[in-house]
Amino acid sequence: MSIERRVAILAKSALFQGSSTNALTELAARGSERKLGHGQILFTASEPANGLYVVLSGSVRAFRENIDGREQTIHVERAGGLLAEVAVFDGGPYPSSTVAEEDSEVLFLAKEDVRHFLLQHPETALIALALLAKKLRNVASLAEQLALKDVSQRLATLLLEEAQRTSPQPQDGISFSLPLSHTQLAARLGTVREVVTRGLQKLAVQGTIEMRGHRIVILNVKALRAQTDAHPKSSPTGAGR
Repeated sequence: MSIERRVAILAKSALFQGSSTNALTELAARGSERKLGHGQILFTASEPANGLYVVLSGSVRAFRENIDGREQTIHVERAGGLLAEVAVFDGGPYPSSTVAEEDSEVLFLAKEDVRHFLLQHPETALIALALLAKKLRNVASLAEQLALKDVSQRLATLLLEEAQRTSPQPQDGISFSLPLSHTQLAARLGTVREVVTRGLQKLAVQGTIEMRGHRIVILNVKALRAQTDAHPKSSPTGAGR
């Protein structure tokens, strides 16, 4: 990928937007690209971290895995998204593992180069603080969902969030592509494939959604919203997990 294309993607990222073209050109030139095939691991949790990654194309998922091999998705990043920025600031290892959900390209920026950039551009350092705070809130929200909501609620929330990528105010009949297998959806929701399959089938039988291959049609937005708040889990070991 050309330096100009790297700069264009960096300029659209939440961290580097607003930085001058000259500054981003210098930073981009010091980075190194890596191509990932679908399902390829970029790095694993607790591995020594030497810098952060910017997604140039495709989609990369950050996750943690328990001793039984069950995955819990932490966040998913697309073009312009950042991976492992926490490790740049705390000096620790990578906080999660990451895997390409499709063929992807990433740009590696060494820890020393990122820190130098932030020292030279303190306004970007303030943006970095805001981004870290936002991710902390997102993790807190994820912990709340896992503790207080069952899988059907989390599934409804995910479907609404995907619909809002298409339209901020989704209406009945809105459709969107969800090119994820039920196993990938289960990893996003902290459950297993069979539970996701039953949840989607139940929503379809209720007339809330319609499934057309990899496309989801939301037939009743109000009912789906109601599902996100219905009946919190009675116990951490409830059947909905």
